[in-house]
Amino acid sequence: MKFLIINTDYPDFLHWLYAQHPGLKDRSYKEQFDVRAESLFGVADFYSTNLIQLGHEAGEVHANNEWIQRAWAREHRIMVDEPATAVRQGASLLRRVPAFAASAPVRWLKSCARPLLRQRMEQDDSWFYAILSAQIKHCRPDVILNQDMTGVSATFLEEMKPYYRILIGQHAATRLTIDSSFQCYDLMISSFPPTVELFRRQGFSAALNRLGFDPRILARLRPTQRKCDVALVGSFSDVHSSRVALLNELYAKLDRPEALKIWAPSVDHLPMESPIRRHYMGPAWGCTMYEILNGSKLTLNHHGDVLPYANNMRLFESTGTGTLLLTDWKQNLHEMFEPGKEVVTYRTPEECAEKIQHYLTHEAERQTIASAGQVRTLRDHTYQHRLQELLGLVGRYL
Repeated sequence: MKFLIINTDYPDFLHWLYAQHPGLKDRSYKEQFDVRAESLFGVADFYSTNLIQLGHEAGEVHANNEWIQRAWAREHRIMVDEPATAVRQGASLLRRVPAFAASAPVRWLKSCARPLLRQRMEQDDSWFYAILSAQIKHCRPDVILNQDMTGVSATFLEEMKPYYRILIGQHAATRLTIDSSFQCYDLMISSFPPTVELFRRQGFSAALNRLGFDPRILARLRPTQRKCDVALVGSFSDVHSSRVALLNELYAKLDRPEALKIWAPSVDHLPMESPIRRHYMGPAWGCTMYEILNGSKLTLNHHGDVLPYANNMRLFESTGTGTLLLTDWKQNLHEMFEPGKEVVTYRTPEECAEKIQHYLTHEAERQTIASAGQVRTLRDHTYQHRLQELLGLVGRYL
């Protein structure tokens, strides 16, 4: 079978990636794609690579990355209007805002300027569907897997129906407004049980397909002595208010608050007196994040305000790198890991603080559980396992 995976990236990640590689936006499609895959951000090329290893054809599209998409269009002689001068200038300024705001006293500039510039840029997004349409027609896949159901129009995908056989939508935990246009999907998959049930209640065929870990990541990690005691890598968006509350309590309860380091895209919206700000280390994208997990004795995980099931990438990223995962207790966690033997759980801030202090002072016990967690992930929770499950589902529709 031939698969086409449609994905999108966070704008902040794209700004970071291209800032790390000056001139990348002017290079070939393959060069840009390879750099994006090697960043290891998100699911990178994990889906397509594992499908190929399982004997299928597969390609990926990062649909909202205008630089890589325009490179593909140029190389395939697809005519797409160039953005207006004002939009190009706005995009250039938008990419410079994070670095400028980080060093300037007017830190409000980033939050004020970005929405205005993005609004202006979004008025000139005709390239998005023009190029994506050409890619689907060029590939003519048996299966399209759309990993951004909110970012890629279902109406557009319905119009593309003559050029593929099966359309699969993938969505995790955030709320999704379902309307009649979604009838174009043949199958819905999600790593979050309530989302699977939501799809089924709306009359869609839906199945659980969890997140996972790609063992190739381990070859990219440098040997480490795990110098960081406790790391939390995550976000502090509107759905993470309980995460902020947990950390505020933890910093008040830990004997050594400095042992807990925080990496996140931003903490600008947190109060100036927040202890999270004092222990904030900056953003951590892709391979940098894996290096942090790999260099930590414990990884602290908290699911935020989405209840009541365990369902985030950190479960598998942390255990996959061999660090001890300390995660909030969820009723389905035992389906993935054995608590107390492969991962450690907490239910309250007090219990979390106690277990942090216990496992930092009981190294052999910590290493035993961490090793068991890594064995479990590599045995049962790789993306090859997930794609084998998906292939079984797809087989029912072909």
